[in-house]
Amino acid sequence: MHEANQAPRPYKTLQDHDIISALNNQEQVTQSLNSIIDYIRFAISQCNHHDVYFGHGTQNAWQESHRLVFTALSLPLDISVQEQQVFYSCRLTPAEKALVFSWIKARCEDAIPLPYLSNQAWFAGMPFYIDERALIPRSPFAELIESKFSDYLQDSVPPAFILDMCTGSGCIAIALAQHFVHAQVDAVDIDEDALDVASINIEQYQIQDRVFPMQSDLFSNLGAQKYDLIVVNPPYVDAYDMQDLPREYLHEPESALASGEDGLDLTLALLKQVAQYMSDNAWLFVEVGNSEVNFAQRFGAFSVHWCKLTHGGNGIFALNKSQLTAQLPLLNKL
Repeated sequence: MHEANQAPRPYKTLQDHDIISALNNQEQVTQSLNSIIDYIRFAISQCNHHDVYFGHGTQNAWQESHRLVFTALSLPLDISVQEQQVFYSCRLTPAEKALVFSWIKARCEDAIPLPYLSNQAWFAGMPFYIDERALIPRSPFAELIESKFSDYLQDSVPPAFILDMCTGSGCIAIALAQHFVHAQVDAVDIDEDALDVASINIEQYQIQDRVFPMQSDLFSNLGAQKYDLIVVNPPYVDAYDMQDLPREYLHEPESALASGEDGLDLTLALLKQVAQYMSDNAWLFVEVGNSEVNFAQRFGAFSVHWCKLTHGGNGIFALNKSQLTAQLPLLNKL
């Protein structure tokens, strides 16, 4: 029995430094862990104790760890939970253990986003090649593309010419081509390195005859083509948020994130030029993400329609050509 007024001895628990230091003891860890579920559990603990940020396709440590282990081992992700559980008790070879351990270490200690470790990201239900030359796909545009922009284009002739401005990895351009199968899509970016990534993805989907990567600073290198649908996912992170980015985002190209004090510099430049590249019945969609909160202050009485997004995300607005043209005098004063 405890003596009077003596507090009971607490149960012994692992301290943070014990869990974190495990990443410096690969041999001990890989000797102790054997099955797939062992490594998923280990990855969850490491994610939690390293304050990993989940912003590239997963929402918590379980999802991130599960995807990391399955992807490292080339196991399918597009199967049911019940089918995935069949693999949980499978034992890893020494080479597989070393590979999974190295991914967990890089993900947790170095905060390298999982898509950069695996060179794969998913967008609109489609896998894409990705590396540090381009931003990791995560745009809520996927929802609008999968619905074929039905709230806006349902009574229109399907677009024949589409522009994806600031294409990055090309995921939006390719998804557009897959959903508008008779359209030509120009995939434009200022960054040649990002366009190299886009070209890899275009070749993988074998649609070089319909999706065309083009280097241009906005419209500077474009010809006289007019587009029926223009989709823009520009840099839109404001200066405040750039100073407070999670470590994971520091691995992405800064030029694909930052856009001035309020995050809207490139959006303003685009809006002043884009009307002349729109066909008479064209629609324009622009993503500004969290900088939506700065929009009214920057643009004043300039009016847009904010798209309803039901699958998460925010900050995409829409304008047709007539709506934009009517407001050009206001834009030109900004």
